[in-house]
Amino acid sequence: MASHYGVGDGYHNRTAADGSRFNAYGLTTAHRWAPFGSKFRVTNPRNGRSVVVRVTDRGSFVPGRVLDLSYGAFGTIADPGQGVASICFERI
Repeated sequence: MASHYGVGDGYHNRTAADGSRFNAYGLTTAHRWAPFGSKFRVTNPRNGRSVVVRVTDRGSFVPGRVLDLSYGAFGTIADPGQGVASICFERI
């Protein structure tokens, strides 16, 4: 499972864990331990859409969620209104 963050929660334009400025509309993700700068291809198996994201932050800290995608990345693979989506991902 993946969720999204950055719009309406105060994270947009704040400093991410890697020191960069977080852009909620960019193609980034938070992962608990993957090195900053790692890239993942994230796919929504329900619709086949995928996006390539770069790790810039730490999370998700919610049980059952593996990634926190930026709002822009999440919107590429699913409707942000649903809040969470089932995903598959691979490091590239």
